[in-house]
Amino acid sequence: MKNFIVRTITAVFFVAAIVTSFLNPRAMTLLFSIVTGMTIWEFATLVNERPFITINRFICTVSGVYLFLAMTGYNSGMTPATVFIPYLVSIIYLMVAELYLKAKDPVNNWAYTMFSQLYIALPFSLLNVLAYRSNSYEIQYTYLMPLSVFAFLWVNDAGAYICGSLLGRHKLFPRISPGKSWEGSIGGGLLVMAAAVLVWYLTSQYDVNDLGLNAYEWAGLGLVVVIFGTWGDLIESLFKRTLGIKDSGNILPGHGGMLDRFDSTLMAVPASVVYLYTLTLL
Repeated sequence: MKNFIVRTITAVFFVAAIVTSFLNPRAMTLLFSIVTGMTIWEFATLVNERPFITINRFICTVSGVYLFLAMTGYNSGMTPATVFIPYLVSIIYLMVAELYLKAKDPVNNWAYTMFSQLYIALPFSLLNVLAYRSNSYEIQYTYLMPLSVFAFLWVNDAGAYICGSLLGRHKLFPRISPGKSWEGSIGGGLLVMAAAVLVWYLTSQYDVNDLGLNAYEWAGLGLVVVIFGTWGDLIESLFKRTLGIKDSGNILPGHGGMLDRFDSTLMAVPASVVYLYTLTLL
């Protein structure tokens, strides 16, 4: 019971922080630049505990945060594309540095270094693609799309847990995550698609459906978030199993670490960007 209360309190504060931050572009930038840095730092700490692995935790973290801020500046129209040059320089440095460090396993050092950017920094940075919209006259910030992706992930988690607890019989991926069931995943997915149609209805009623998505396109976005969010969860589970750990950290009481909390996000956000670009709406 005590653990349930702790988890609930943490979840309430977590959701409140995310929702509140999306209502203001500066708050969103501040919160997710911190989240990006903390998640990369956590990831680098974990992989550096592996035999013969030593990646530059500080530069990986700074580079990832810089990429997020550079994407914010570029997508908001505040900075030109040249803002990405320092980031590219840092990546080149991280590659070349292995020539001089005499590490026992430079190939894996390279792999984990680049993975920190591809797996964590890039997905968080793509939140800016969802948040900023350009038209013929100006670039505007909108909270609807990034907040919807997070809301769909939360609805999916709740729906999958409830349906899995009540109806779960067939394991979804027992080798990696024995707690997940097909029934839970399907139930969560159906609930998200219903929530997506509800979002379409409400945003159309109040004239805030800024991308002009119809009900089917909103439902499609919900399905994309469910599928890729589930894969994101499974990928992080595989990562933890490979390292032989239960949680990626303990910074969030009752919820583990940053990777534990944002695992679904790291796949759902890039997939949502691809889906929306496919619809030629961005």
